[in-house]
Amino acid sequence: MAEDPKKQELDKESQQNEQIQDMGQVILDGNSKKHRVELLTIIGEVEGHESAPSHSKTTKYEHVLPKLALVEDDESVDGLLILLNTVGGDVEAGLAIAEMIASLSIPTVSLVLGGGHSIGVPMAVSADYSFVVPSATMVIHPVRSSGMFIGVAQTYRNMEKIQDRITTFISSHSHTSQARLEELMLDTTQLVKDVGTMLEGREAVEEGLIDEVGGMKEALGKLYELIEADKKKRKPCSQ
Repeated sequence: MAEDPKKQELDKESQQNEQIQDMGQVILDGNSKKHRVELLTIIGEVEGHESAPSHSKTTKYEHVLPKLALVEDDESVDGLLILLNTVGGDVEAGLAIAEMIASLSIPTVSLVLGGGHSIGVPMAVSADYSFVVPSATMVIHPVRSSGMFIGVAQTYRNMEKIQDRITTFISSHSHTSQARLEELMLDTTQLVKDVGTMLEGREAVEEGLIDEVGGMKEALGKLYELIEADKKKRKPCSQ
């Protein structure tokens, strides 16, 4: 006996609600073209090898990395939309997520909402095309660490190498040069008691970090456009 369509719809809605509640992920497939889009949200602090305090909103890289692997392996997924509102967090975890997004074979689009700070910047630019809402901000600053160091010179060189990895990734996935990124990182005029630069939405586009100012409508529209182009490219030529 065929299952009641209404029950199927309720089951689907329940599964989506569980996905959103557990990991902020859901499949978008209600569009007229029936494109199957995976939604990934990166919010709060990007958690690395150490757990953040229980009261903090976090994105756990041990959840995101397997999810991205599943997205790449699933032939039914047509594209990936990444929503970012993050203060940054663990450098290694953030770069790992950014590298995985950049290596996906399906079309990807990112949208910065609220903030895409610190290690959130590489994740924002890792997509094929990026958007930022006008009110969002992106903070670019030098790599920081806390704690006591015995070998100061060695520590400085190590931090410099980490920073170089970040600026190299950003410059290779955006329209901003590595030299300009370092200038923005070392600006002493913008942040109180700190160095770095805070860019609002339009400024991030003007600096070449982000491709375009826009919201959900524009981000989804661009992703559908990329999906259509990708499908045409993959479609075998008729004999």
